[in-house]
Amino acid sequence: MSASATARTAADRTPASSGSGAIAVSLAQVTKRFGAVVAVDGVDLDVLEGEFLTMLGPSGSGKTTMLRLIAGFELPTAGRVLLHGDDVTEWPPFDRDVNTVFQDYALFPHMSVAENVEYGLKVKKVAKAQRKTRVQETLAIVRLVGFEDRRPAQLSGGQRQRVALARALVNRPRVLLLDEPLAALDRKLREEMQVELKQIQEHVGITFVFVTHDQGEALTMSDRIAVFNDGRVEQVGSPADVYERPATEFVADFVGTSNVLGGRAATAVLGAANPVMIRPEKIRLADPGAILAEGEVAAPGEIRDVRYLGSDTRYRVALDAGGHLVVESQNLTTTSTDALAAQGRRVELVFRREHARAITTTDEHDDSEPSKE
Repeated sequence: MSASATARTAADRTPASSGSGAIAVSLAQVTKRFGAVVAVDGVDLDVLEGEFLTMLGPSGSGKTTMLRLIAGFELPTAGRVLLHGDDVTEWPPFDRDVNTVFQDYALFPHMSVAENVEYGLKVKKVAKAQRKTRVQETLAIVRLVGFEDRRPAQLSGGQRQRVALARALVNRPRVLLLDEPLAALDRKLREEMQVELKQIQEHVGITFVFVTHDQGEALTMSDRIAVFNDGRVEQVGSPADVYERPATEFVADFVGTSNVLGGRAATAVLGAANPVMIRPEKIRLADPGAILAEGEVAAPGEIRDVRYLGSDTRYRVALDAGGHLVVESQNLTTTSTDALAAQGRRVELVFRREHARAITTTDEHDDSEPSKE
């Protein structure tokens, strides 16, 4: 890897500093062990006041355990948890100025919407008149005015999700923790709620820490993303940074579809064996012998597999230099018949050299290494 790529990777892993805004949550070398299992392994991470930060990773990567450590439901084996500068590592959950929205919403089925939202205020012994005002204000934020008397069983999945959100927001926490709150929704509603949740966060101005395994959710809603893997943070950055400039092979593979090219194939195409990542949408199919623009490189090969996906088509191309690359092309004028007829065709894969991003890999890639899908 080049010196410039090494420097960029180090910068991406550096926690945000107080110079870029007040810090709402600060995790300092936080470790959590469950017997012999290390669920969280020396995590350093700062969450800025008012930002939407997503902890993204596969199941078992440590992201939900990290959320529970911030909430106080678990205590770290080592390290410190700070909220707005206060060391809360040993504080119980009810003493921390945070609220949590769970995946199953945890609504009281025998209570109305208004009663569910009001519950936390009653526990805190807030005066009745003030409770009513705050409940109405919060229901207005989540667009549930008029639903006050309904029970959870009378609501849609999206409405129940908004009730759970309102119940957390009504307490006016400085930090809201969300543990995969959209996981139970169908795809269309989930996409609608992604937009709505981000709009609500911007409206209330509260720091959101959101946990998900869905990279689409993370890219849609986040100000920054922390990518978790095996209890550690692989990379922290904006959605564009994480997607366009992944620091490691894991990040490139997990966040979107990626091609990893290295070894002899990389040498033949790019002139160096260092492993690089190329996103499928950055590559175009061209006829053999195509004229290249300045800054472009070409890799000859043969289309071995075609997957027509409606709005676009995914082509898997075996390179003459070894290995495979995946290409995604929008079907602006291409029909399914056109796309499927391309199988077996000789092509040139053309992309700009700058779109081949140097990455850190765990293994050496040779000519037989397939692209990641």
